[in-house]
Amino acid sequence: MKALLSILIIALLFASCKTNNAGVSSSNEVDREETQDTIRIANDELEYEVIIIDSGFDSWMLRRARPKSYYTQSFLEARNIQYVTEWNRRVVTSGYNTSLYDMQINYTQGVDYGFDVNYTLYHYFVFFEEKYNQKLTTHNPRF
Repeated sequence: MKALLSILIIALLFASCKTNNAGVSSSNEVDREETQDTIRIANDELEYEVIIIDSGFDSWMLRRARPKSYYTQSFLEARNIQYVTEWNRRVVTSGYNTSLYDMQINYTQGVDYGFDVNYTLYHYFVFFEEKYNQKLTTHNPRF
């Protein structure tokens, strides 16, 4: 059974997938696939995945993102909740480009999405701000 958590917004699909554990490794390994500016981060044990399809994001990550060791999960979660809150506000507010903000992201504070999901989501928001000349928070991103 699959429960889709959220969105396909120009470039971002953030989903919660409940999977049958038959045939699934019990390890905590994160499956990372990259194909033509498509990045998929999945952790079947946590049951969450991020799929980003946006031209240039992969190369941007390689050039701009700091190593994972630079961040804490609590920092990433705090920033992501701010980004998601503003993103969702723009979805329901007229006056914003509907091709950029067409669907809400269901990211819930207090849910442990795992470090890799938060790391990738955070960097996608920073990339999105730069690429589309949007400012989602008052923070200067750390990268």
